[in-house]
Amino acid sequence: MTNKKVALVTGSATGVGAATALGLAQRGYNVVINYSKSETEAKASEAACQAVGAETLLVQGDVSDDAACKAMVAATLAKWQRIDALVNNAGITAFAGSNWDALDAEIFQRIFEVNVLGTFQMVRACVPHLKAAQGCIVNVSSVAGALGIGSSIPYIASKGAMNSMTLHLARTLAPEVRVNAVCPGMITTRWFVDGVGQENFEKLKAQYEQTTPLARACTAEDVAESIIWLVDGARTVTGETILLDSGLHLGKAVTVPAKNAGQ
Repeated sequence: MTNKKVALVTGSATGVGAATALGLAQRGYNVVINYSKSETEAKASEAACQAVGAETLLVQGDVSDDAACKAMVAATLAKWQRIDALVNNAGITAFAGSNWDALDAEIFQRIFEVNVLGTFQMVRACVPHLKAAQGCIVNVSSVAGALGIGSSIPYIASKGAMNSMTLHLARTLAPEVRVNAVCPGMITTRWFVDGVGQENFEKLKAQYEQTTPLARACTAEDVAESIIWLVDGARTVTGETILLDSGLHLGKAVTVPAKNAGQ
């Protein structure tokens, strides 16, 4: 059994997952790199983690498949005999824009299979080992689930479900396992560009930066930084859904006029 802590990060070939895996590797964790389709990118993520001294395990698997979730956990235990942290980052969406009612049941169900059922299945497979390690779970949700805005209704609903599940699990798995979620706003990753196209991405990013109090969109590294804090610190934090949205949730400021002098 290794003395180094072990983190399993789903969807860690690119974007937030890759940044999280690398950040945890830099802090002395061994990491599981998981992907469903992006093998080339997953190998690059693995190599980056190895370059900073981490041992790695590369596992292909779709989290919506319960057998794949169990196999991922079994492979991790076979290599290191422990799991200290689970980061549920794997997720999908469909970009419906203003056509809120355009998506059919098949797409709706597929989004829930990955974002909600996949998260649940990974938690269920990991919990006995997380309890033994006094470990933690971080669910990568979205501001969509907190504010009811986002790429499509099934995505919004799936992230709302993830947030509710985070609260329930935090109660249920305490005191052995801490459970939290991060809820990013706009993230400047390939995922967003692929969804809306480069031109629309640039317009959306500009609008986001003009209307949020902190005037910036998240990078993958911004989100990873918060995840890593929840994993490697935050010893008294559980049941939180942390908004990483540059203040988007605050809404537009309302200026209260000053009382006229002499009145």
